[in-house]
Amino acid sequence: MKNAILLFACLSVACHNKVTKSEKDSLALTSGDTVTTSATSFVLPPPYKTKSSLHPSDAIGWGNNASPTAPAGFTVTKYAADLQNPRWIYVLPNGDVLVSETKRPGAAKKTYDVVTGKNKSERESEVGNRVSLFRDTDKDGKPDLQTVFLSDLNLPFGMLLLNNYFYVANQDAVWRYPYTTGVTKIETKGEKIIDLPTGGRHWTKNIVANKEGTKIYISTGSASDHGENGVEEENRRACIIEINPDGTGERLYASGLRNPVGMDWAPGTSTLWTAVNERDELGDDLVPDYLTSVKDGGFYGWPYSYFGQHEDPRIKAEDKRPDLVKKSIIPDVPLGSHTASLGFTFYQGKTFPSRYHNGAFIGQRGSWNRSQFAGYKVVFVPFVNGKPGTPEDFLTGFIADESESKVYGRPVGVAVLPDGSLLVADDSGNSVWRVAVNK
Repeated sequence: MKNAILLFACLSVACHNKVTKSEKDSLALTSGDTVTTSATSFVLPPPYKTKSSLHPSDAIGWGNNASPTAPAGFTVTKYAADLQNPRWIYVLPNGDVLVSETKRPGAAKKTYDVVTGKNKSERESEVGNRVSLFRDTDKDGKPDLQTVFLSDLNLPFGMLLLNNYFYVANQDAVWRYPYTTGVTKIETKGEKIIDLPTGGRHWTKNIVANKEGTKIYISTGSASDHGENGVEEENRRACIIEINPDGTGERLYASGLRNPVGMDWAPGTSTLWTAVNERDELGDDLVPDYLTSVKDGGFYGWPYSYFGQHEDPRIKAEDKRPDLVKKSIIPDVPLGSHTASLGFTFYQGKTFPSRYHNGAFIGQRGSWNRSQFAGYKVVFVPFVNGKPGTPEDFLTGFIADESESKVYGRPVGVAVLPDGSLLVADDSGNSVWRVAVNK
């Protein structure tokens, strides 16, 4: 039975794409298309210019003295270690740092990972599903108190403090708990304010509030890669949902976003931005992940098209939506294909050099569907007068030996501490790194 399940999963992975070989060859021969965004112009290659590759990483963890590498003028230290798949970071107003620790979904997801080899990248643990708290009482950049802040959760990810409530976004619902400043553990009973769709390819749910504290925004990824299981499976998926703080008043804020994870407000504005993890299996350089501003009511293409009006060739004729393709918004900043760009925050600290002020840091968890690794680093996107520039490497060194497909860890969440330093959650390295300016 086990072998039958694996065979079915293998066939499923191989048969996602319904395009014939001759159709692929024809598409691959077409010329690329130049795309102009608010940040840059670049050539988008045709589908299937290269074969789709399975190239997962093998996460081996960090040695005693190994660490990522930051640009000259910065120091990288280990802020926390021996965690259980830390994915996301949230800094409370009093400076306490919260880290959501997760373990991967159940057997069906694991079967897919075994088939593709992605299971080696995960370094799964049998505990987790909690939020841990770290407090640096003497402000030396090293926490001297660590507690389990909240436990018995269901794949927690996004966190939020609003109106004396602590919110946590599990894979299937958002819960809130009464919060008192300075507590190191929540022991009161929580309240579920909204159910969320779960299952399928993407489980992470993130949450942010507007500056007025009157609305909460929830990011929810697609259930599939490119809608191959039918659009009926994508209800309230691949979108950002808006609700009131008590869970009422749900409405669709933006859609066609395959897997929007990191969300933040552009400094000094009421414009929401998000980092989006795009689709696979169209070749090494399709489709680029991206960072984009989010328009209220905007549609960003998934699954019908990408980067504007570039139609996905795998959409069946009877499922095509030329009306939606026509209205698809071109994202602002391409971040490279298959980089798994998930973490994202604007830098509003003061201690980094001025060129970093109001720019964006993005955690790229790293590729599995590319012949050569992409991602596995934190990149920085400079902003000048509110306009984004070209991404540049900031925190690297996560790849141990690409010839052996080995990596030390995989960066995801990023957050800024009150002292201006940057924290990076390394979920496969089971660590949190701190990047600070040299003293």
